[in-house]
Amino acid sequence: MKSGIVFINLGTPAAPTTSAVRQFLKQFLSDRRVVEVPRLIWLAILYGIILPFRSPRVAKAYQQIWMNDMSPLRYFSQRLVDGVTKKVRERYPNDEIELRLAMNYGQTSISDTVDELLAAGCERLFFLPLFPQYSATTTAAVHDEINRIFSRRRDIPQWSWLRNYHRQAAYVEALAQSVRQYWSEHGRGERLLMSFHGIPKRNVELGDPYQRHCEETASALAITLGLNSNEWQLSYQSRLGKAEWLQPYTDKTVISLAMSGIKKLDVLCPAFAVECLETIEEIDGEVHEYFVENGGEEFRYIPCLNDSEAHQNLMFLLCQSFIEEKTHLFS
Repeated sequence: MKSGIVFINLGTPAAPTTSAVRQFLKQFLSDRRVVEVPRLIWLAILYGIILPFRSPRVAKAYQQIWMNDMSPLRYFSQRLVDGVTKKVRERYPNDEIELRLAMNYGQTSISDTVDELLAAGCERLFFLPLFPQYSATTTAAVHDEINRIFSRRRDIPQWSWLRNYHRQAAYVEALAQSVRQYWSEHGRGERLLMSFHGIPKRNVELGDPYQRHCEETASALAITLGLNSNEWQLSYQSRLGKAEWLQPYTDKTVISLAMSGIKKLDVLCPAFAVECLETIEEIDGEVHEYFVENGGEEFRYIPCLNDSEAHQNLMFLLCQSFIEEKTHLFS
Protein backbone atom coordinates (compact mmCIF):
# COMPACT_ATOMS: atom_id res chain seq x y z
CA MET A 1 0.00 0.00 0.00
CA LYS A 2 1.54 3.29 -1.11
CA SER A 3 1.81 5.96 1.59
CA GLY A 4 2.27 9.71 1.67
CA ILE A 5 3.73 11.90 4.41
CA VAL A 6 3.01 15.63 4.37
CA PHE A 7 5.12 17.99 6.47
CA ILE A 8 3.16 21.19 7.03
CA ASN A 9 4.47 24.62 7.96
CA LEU A 10 2.50 27.81 8.37
CA GLY A 11 3.33 29.42 5.05
CA THR A 12 5.19 32.28 3.44
CA PRO A 13 4.75 34.96 0.78
CA ALA A 14 5.70 33.84 -2.72
CA ALA A 15 7.94 36.88 -3.15
CA PRO A 16 9.29 39.77 -1.04
CA THR A 17 6.90 42.23 -2.66
CA THR A 18 4.03 44.25 -1.28
CA SER A 19 1.48 42.48 -3.46
CA ALA A 20 2.71 38.99 -2.54
CA VAL A 21 2.86 39.84 1.15
CA ARG A 22 -0.61 41.37 1.00
CA GLN A 23 -2.00 38.22 -0.62
CA PHE A 24 -0.37 36.03 2.02
CA LEU A 25 -1.48 38.15 4.97
CA LYS A 26 -5.02 38.31 3.59
CA GLN A 27 -5.32 34.52 3.56
CA PHE A 28 -3.48 33.99 6.85
CA LEU A 29 -5.24 36.65 8.89
CA SER A 30 -8.66 35.82 7.47
CA ASP A 31 -8.57 32.42 9.16
CA ARG A 32 -11.00 32.42 12.08
CA ARG A 33 -8.64 30.12 13.98
CA VAL A 34 -5.84 32.67 13.78
CA VAL A 35 -7.82 35.73 14.87
CA GLU A 36 -10.75 35.22 17.23
CA VAL A 37 -12.30 38.67 16.96
CA PRO A 38 -15.89 39.48 15.90
CA ARG A 39 -15.82 39.07 12.12
CA LEU A 40 -17.03 42.47 10.95
CA ILE A 41 -14.75 44.32 13.35
CA TRP A 42 -11.74 42.25 12.34
CA LEU A 43 -12.35 42.54 8.60
CA ALA A 44 -12.53 46.32 8.95
CA ILE A 45 -9.17 46.30 10.74
CA LEU A 46 -7.65 43.83 8.30
CA TYR A 47 -8.69 45.60 5.10
CA GLY A 48 -8.56 49.14 6.44
CA ILE A 49 -5.31 49.08 8.40
CA ILE A 50 -3.24 45.90 8.31
CA LEU A 51 -3.22 45.04 4.61
CA PRO A 52 -2.62 48.55 3.24
CA PHE A 53 -0.11 49.68 5.87
CA ARG A 54 1.57 46.54 7.19
CA SER A 55 2.14 44.82 3.83
CA PRO A 56 4.78 47.31 2.56
CA ARG A 57 6.69 47.17 5.86
CA VAL A 58 6.64 43.39 5.98
CA ALA A 59 7.74 43.21 2.33
CA LYS A 60 10.80 45.34 3.12
CA ALA A 61 11.63 43.06 6.03
CA TYR A 62 11.40 40.00 3.78
CA GLN A 63 13.68 41.65 1.24
CA GLN A 64 16.39 41.76 3.90
CA ILE A 65 16.22 38.03 4.65
CA TRP A 66 15.23 36.49 1.27
CA MET A 67 17.61 33.68 0.32
CA ASN A 68 17.98 31.39 -2.70
CA ASP A 69 14.91 32.99 -4.32
CA MET A 70 12.68 32.03 -1.39
CA SER A 71 11.99 32.84 2.24
CA PRO A 72 14.11 31.20 4.95
CA LEU A 73 11.02 29.35 6.17
CA ARG A 74 10.50 27.63 2.83
CA TYR A 75 14.22 27.11 2.23
CA PHE A 76 14.93 25.36 5.53
CA SER A 77 11.60 23.50 5.59
CA GLN A 78 12.33 22.02 2.16
CA ARG A 79 15.89 21.09 3.11
CA LEU A 80 14.52 19.40 6.23
CA VAL A 81 12.01 17.37 4.22
CA ASP A 82 14.69 16.48 1.66
CA GLY A 83 16.91 15.18 4.45
CA VAL A 84 14.13 13.11 6.01
CA THR A 85 13.21 11.75 2.58
CA LYS A 86 16.75 10.45 2.15
CA LYS A 87 16.62 8.74 5.54
CA VAL A 88 13.26 7.13 4.75
CA ARG A 89 14.54 5.88 1.39
CA GLU A 90 17.59 4.34 3.07
CA ARG A 91 15.63 2.72 5.91
CA TYR A 92 12.65 1.52 3.85
CA PRO A 93 14.02 0.88 0.34
CA ASN A 94 11.22 -1.53 -0.59
CA ASP A 95 8.32 0.60 0.65
CA GLU A 96 6.43 3.04 -1.54
CA ILE A 97 6.50 6.24 0.50
CA GLU A 98 6.19 9.76 -0.85
CA LEU A 99 7.21 12.73 1.31
CA ARG A 100 6.11 16.29 0.59
CA LEU A 101 6.23 19.78 2.07
CA ALA A 102 3.03 21.83 2.17
CA MET A 103 1.99 25.19 3.59
CA ASN A 104 -1.29 25.98 5.30
CA TYR A 105 -1.24 29.45 3.74
CA GLY A 106 0.29 30.52 0.45
CA GLN A 107 1.76 28.40 -2.29
CA THR A 108 2.24 24.63 -2.15
CA SER A 109 -1.10 24.29 -0.41
CA ILE A 110 -2.17 21.25 1.55
CA SER A 111 -5.00 20.73 -0.93
CA ASP A 112 -2.70 20.65 -3.96
CA THR A 113 -0.30 18.35 -2.14
CA VAL A 114 -3.05 15.91 -1.19
CA ASP A 115 -4.32 15.89 -4.78
CA GLU A 116 -0.80 15.13 -6.00
CA LEU A 117 -0.28 12.27 -3.56
CA LEU A 118 -3.66 10.69 -4.25
CA ALA A 119 -3.08 10.98 -8.00
CA ALA A 120 0.23 9.18 -7.44
CA GLY A 121 -1.64 6.27 -5.88
CA CYS A 122 -1.17 6.92 -2.16
CA GLU A 123 -3.81 5.15 -0.07
CA ARG A 124 -2.54 6.22 3.36
CA LEU A 125 -1.59 9.74 4.38
CA PHE A 126 0.18 11.10 7.45
CA PHE A 127 0.13 14.84 8.19
CA LEU A 128 2.92 16.24 10.35
CA PRO A 129 2.47 19.92 11.30
CA LEU A 130 5.82 21.48 12.17
CA PHE A 131 4.41 23.03 15.34
CA PRO A 132 5.86 21.27 18.42
CA GLN A 133 3.39 22.90 20.81
CA TYR A 134 -0.30 22.53 19.96
CA SER A 135 -2.38 25.67 19.51
CA ALA A 136 -5.76 26.23 17.95
CA THR A 137 -4.17 29.12 16.04
CA THR A 138 -1.77 26.81 14.20
CA THR A 139 -2.29 23.07 14.65
CA ALA A 140 -6.08 23.16 14.75
CA ALA A 141 -6.08 25.40 11.69
CA VAL A 142 -4.21 22.64 9.85
CA HIS A 143 -6.71 20.05 11.07
CA ASP A 144 -9.57 22.26 9.83
CA GLU A 145 -7.98 22.46 6.39
CA ILE A 146 -7.44 18.71 6.17
CA ASN A 147 -11.07 18.06 7.08
CA ARG A 148 -12.21 20.69 4.59
CA ILE A 149 -10.24 18.97 1.84
CA PHE A 150 -11.67 15.54 2.57
CA SER A 151 -15.21 16.87 3.01
CA ARG A 152 -15.23 17.47 -0.76
CA ARG A 153 -14.17 13.93 -1.64
CA ARG A 154 -16.22 10.75 -1.85
CA ASP A 155 -13.21 8.43 -1.60
CA ILE A 156 -11.32 9.40 1.56
CA PRO A 157 -7.98 7.69 2.20
CA GLN A 158 -6.80 6.34 5.52
CA TRP A 159 -5.12 9.23 7.28
CA SER A 160 -3.65 10.33 10.57
CA TRP A 161 -1.90 13.38 11.92
CA LEU A 162 0.50 14.37 14.67
CA ARG A 163 -1.12 16.71 17.20
CA ASN A 164 2.04 17.85 19.01
CA TYR A 165 5.52 16.73 19.99
CA HIS A 166 6.49 19.29 22.61
CA ARG A 167 7.63 16.68 25.16
CA GLN A 168 9.11 14.19 22.70
CA ALA A 169 12.48 13.19 24.10
CA ALA A 170 14.16 13.47 20.69
CA TYR A 171 12.77 17.00 20.25
CA VAL A 172 14.01 18.18 23.63
CA GLU A 173 17.38 16.53 23.05
CA ALA A 174 17.67 18.17 19.61
CA LEU A 175 17.10 21.57 21.23
CA ALA A 176 19.61 20.77 23.96
CA GLN A 177 22.15 19.65 21.39
CA SER A 178 21.80 22.93 19.49
CA VAL A 179 22.35 24.92 22.68
CA ARG A 180 25.34 22.82 23.73
CA GLN A 181 26.89 23.18 20.29
CA TYR A 182 26.45 26.95 20.40
CA TRP A 183 27.98 27.13 23.85
CA SER A 184 30.94 24.99 22.79
CA GLU A 185 31.65 27.34 19.89
CA HIS A 186 30.84 30.72 21.47
CA GLY A 187 30.94 30.23 25.22
CA ARG A 188 27.97 30.45 27.54
CA GLY A 189 25.94 33.55 28.33
CA GLU A 190 24.73 34.67 31.73
CA ARG A 191 21.11 33.68 31.04
CA LEU A 192 19.22 31.53 28.52
CA LEU A 193 15.97 33.08 27.32
CA MET A 194 13.49 30.74 25.62
CA SER A 195 11.22 32.90 23.47
CA PHE A 196 8.01 31.28 22.20
CA HIS A 197 5.52 32.78 19.78
CA GLY A 198 2.71 34.37 21.77
CA ILE A 199 -1.06 34.04 21.49
CA PRO A 200 -3.82 36.12 23.10
CA LYS A 201 -4.28 35.36 26.80
CA ARG A 202 -8.00 34.90 26.19
CA ASN A 203 -7.30 31.92 23.93
CA VAL A 204 -5.67 30.10 26.84
CA GLU A 205 -8.50 31.07 29.19
CA LEU A 206 -10.90 29.47 26.70
CA GLY A 207 -8.99 26.20 26.70
CA ASP A 208 -6.00 26.42 24.35
CA PRO A 209 -3.21 24.26 25.88
CA TYR A 210 -0.43 26.19 24.13
CA GLN A 211 0.93 27.95 27.22
CA ARG A 212 1.15 24.69 29.14
CA HIS A 213 2.93 23.04 26.23
CA CYS A 214 5.47 25.89 26.04
CA GLU A 215 6.12 25.71 29.76
CA GLU A 216 6.57 21.94 29.60
CA THR A 217 9.03 22.25 26.72
CA ALA A 218 11.01 24.95 28.49
CA SER A 219 11.12 23.02 31.75
CA ALA A 220 12.20 19.81 30.01
CA LEU A 221 14.94 21.64 28.12
CA ALA A 222 16.21 23.34 31.28
CA ILE A 223 16.36 19.98 33.07
CA THR A 224 18.17 18.37 30.14
CA LEU A 225 20.72 21.19 30.11
CA GLY A 226 21.09 21.02 33.89
CA LEU A 227 20.07 24.65 34.41
CA ASN A 228 19.03 26.14 37.72
CA SER A 229 15.90 28.32 37.90
CA ASN A 230 18.01 31.50 37.90
CA GLU A 231 19.85 30.50 34.72
CA TRP A 232 16.92 30.52 32.29
CA GLN A 233 13.64 32.28 31.56
CA LEU A 234 10.62 31.88 29.30
CA SER A 235 8.95 34.67 27.34
CA TYR A 236 6.48 35.24 24.49
CA GLN A 237 7.02 37.28 21.33
CA SER A 238 5.23 38.56 18.23
CA ARG A 239 2.11 40.01 19.84
CA LEU A 240 -0.34 41.76 17.54
CA GLY A 241 -2.91 44.39 18.47
CA LYS A 242 -3.88 45.87 21.83
CA ALA A 243 -5.34 42.80 23.54
CA GLU A 244 -3.33 41.16 26.31
CA TRP A 245 -1.18 38.28 25.09
CA LEU A 246 0.73 35.66 27.05
CA GLN A 247 3.37 37.20 29.28
CA PRO A 248 6.13 37.95 29.99
CA TYR A 249 6.69 39.66 26.66
CA THR A 250 10.06 38.99 25.05
CA ASP A 251 10.85 42.61 24.18
CA LYS A 252 10.14 43.85 27.70
CA THR A 253 12.00 40.91 29.20
CA VAL A 254 15.26 41.60 27.35
CA ILE A 255 15.07 45.28 28.28
CA SER A 256 14.57 44.34 31.92
CA LEU A 257 17.45 41.87 31.81
CA ALA A 258 19.77 44.43 30.24
CA MET A 259 18.83 47.08 32.79
CA SER A 260 19.35 44.60 35.63
CA GLY A 261 22.96 44.10 34.60
CA ILE A 262 22.87 41.05 32.32
CA LYS A 263 25.54 41.70 29.69
CA LYS A 264 25.60 38.43 27.77
CA LEU A 265 22.23 36.90 26.84
CA ASP A 266 21.57 33.66 24.95
CA VAL A 267 18.21 33.48 23.15
CA LEU A 268 16.51 30.40 21.70
CA CYS A 269 13.12 30.13 19.94
CA PRO A 270 11.99 26.52 20.58
CA ALA A 271 8.52 26.85 19.01
CA PHE A 272 9.92 27.66 15.57
CA ALA A 273 11.02 24.57 13.64
CA VAL A 274 12.96 26.68 11.13
CA GLU A 275 14.09 30.26 10.70
CA CYS A 276 11.48 32.78 9.63
CA LEU A 277 10.73 36.49 9.79
CA GLU A 278 9.92 36.27 13.50
CA THR A 279 13.27 34.74 14.43
CA ILE A 280 15.58 36.64 12.09
CA GLU A 281 14.02 40.09 11.80
CA GLU A 282 12.17 40.30 15.10
CA ILE A 283 14.38 38.42 17.56
CA ASP A 284 17.87 38.79 16.08
CA GLY A 285 16.97 42.24 14.78
CA GLU A 286 14.55 44.35 16.82
CA VAL A 287 14.85 42.52 20.14
CA HIS A 288 18.63 42.37 19.73
CA GLU A 289 18.66 46.16 19.44
CA TYR A 290 16.48 46.59 22.54
CA PHE A 291 18.98 44.59 24.57
CA VAL A 292 22.01 46.57 23.42
CA GLU A 293 20.26 49.94 23.68
CA ASN A 294 19.48 49.28 27.34
CA GLY A 295 22.92 48.26 28.53
CA GLY A 296 23.38 44.74 27.24
CA GLU A 297 26.56 43.90 25.37
CA GLU A 298 26.22 40.49 23.70
CA PHE A 299 22.85 39.29 22.38
CA ARG A 300 23.54 35.77 21.16
CA TYR A 301 20.78 34.24 19.06
CA ILE A 302 20.89 30.44 18.90
CA PRO A 303 19.54 29.29 15.50
CA CYS A 304 16.45 27.11 15.07
CA LEU A 305 16.84 23.39 14.44
CA ASN A 306 16.38 24.05 10.71
CA ASP A 307 17.71 21.17 8.58
CA SER A 308 20.21 19.96 11.17
CA GLU A 309 20.95 16.26 11.49
CA ALA A 310 19.25 16.18 14.90
CA HIS A 311 16.10 17.73 13.43
CA GLN A 312 16.07 15.29 10.53
CA ASN A 313 16.44 12.40 12.98
CA LEU A 314 13.55 13.74 15.05
CA MET A 315 11.25 14.02 12.03
CA PHE A 316 12.26 10.56 10.85
CA LEU A 317 11.41 9.16 14.29
CA LEU A 318 8.01 10.88 14.26
CA CYS A 319 7.27 9.30 10.87
CA GLN A 320 8.32 5.78 11.83
CA SER A 321 5.21 4.81 13.80
CA PHE A 322 3.08 5.69 10.78
CA ILE A 323 5.32 3.91 8.30
CA GLU A 324 5.52 0.70 10.29
CA GLU A 325 1.82 0.40 11.23
CA LYS A 326 0.87 -0.61 7.72
CA THR A 327 -2.38 -2.36 8.61
CA HIS A 328 -3.72 0.20 11.05
CA LEU A 329 -6.85 2.12 10.07
CA PHE A 330 -6.19 5.76 10.79
CA SER A 331 -8.89 8.35 11.30
